[in-house]
Amino acid sequence: MRTLSTLTKTIAVACSLIMCISLAGCSNSSDSKSDSSKSSSSKTANQIAGVTAKGKLGEKPTISFKAPMTVSDGSYVVLQKGNGDTIEEGDRVCAQGIALNVKDGTELMDTWTKNTPDCSLLVDSSTLSSTYYDQIKGAKLNTTIGFGVNAEDSSGYSYILAMTFVSKSKDLKKATGEEVKDVPSNLPKVTRAKNGKPSIDMNGQGAVDSLVSQTLVKGTGKEVTDKNTVVVKYTGWLTDGTQFDSSWDKNTTLEADMYSGGQHGVIEGWQKGLIGQTVGSQVLLVVPPDQAYGDKKQGSIPANSTLVFVVDILAAY
Repeated sequence: MRTLSTLTKTIAVACSLIMCISLAGCSNSSDSKSDSSKSSSSKTANQIAGVTAKGKLGEKPTISFKAPMTVSDGSYVVLQKGNGDTIEEGDRVCAQGIALNVKDGTELMDTWTKNTPDCSLLVDSSTLSSTYYDQIKGAKLNTTIGFGVNAEDSSGYSYILAMTFVSKSKDLKKATGEEVKDVPSNLPKVTRAKNGKPSIDMNGQGAVDSLVSQTLVKGTGKEVTDKNTVVVKYTGWLTDGTQFDSSWDKNTTLEADMYSGGQHGVIEGWQKGLIGQTVGSQVLLVVPPDQAYGDKKQGSIPANSTLVFVVDILAAY
């Protein structure tokens, strides 16, 4: 799952564009991975007709169509072909968006006015349904594509969500900054394999009453704020050295919201311990029970446990 994106924080629709294209949550059977075996005529039928856009590339377009009209989930139209760098597999793309009600043509929301692009889109063939993946991968920056979406909630909205891809970047694979030299000697000792995977010597670490957040590697990327979602790799241990979780072992990353109420909520110790850190950093967190799971058992984690984490911050948006 992805966090609720900027594109939908100003409109009560069924799901954000990013959620739709990542999970195919708003897609019907015509927008599945099996699309690759369908004929070109079927793909042509999935294009939205009668929608045009005017305006300078990379700026908010003026989109026109004759209302009312209908759109199917997974339908699309290329409104403007961009002139920037080509979007590639693995790119994290920032997009500005406009949602237009197809029943009357009114603008339901946009991110251009307050310049709040959504950067939660990761171009990954394993998560994007084929219609979206095929349109986004290989497009150039400043391209605008309109996607048809039908809300599945009580709002009943049916709309065209026009995304303009304005920038791209690559998430890091591991912490890449400068090693911190003055780490207190009484903290757990962390070593890293060549691929970045951490190992730990608890060095006598016991329970704590207050949070410890110690930078081990200082990255040079953007500073994490309480409005960000961060992409991380991490390992977690009990203070006796027992490992209870590791995204390194799963070969996955985790998206973690640094604000309350997000879809990717994490324990308080993570929110407090990672805010102010920078992308590219590796951070040691020693989290007291009242900022973790308190007096409740959580899986293999006993109640009232102090938890130790090593977290690599790979991206923030």
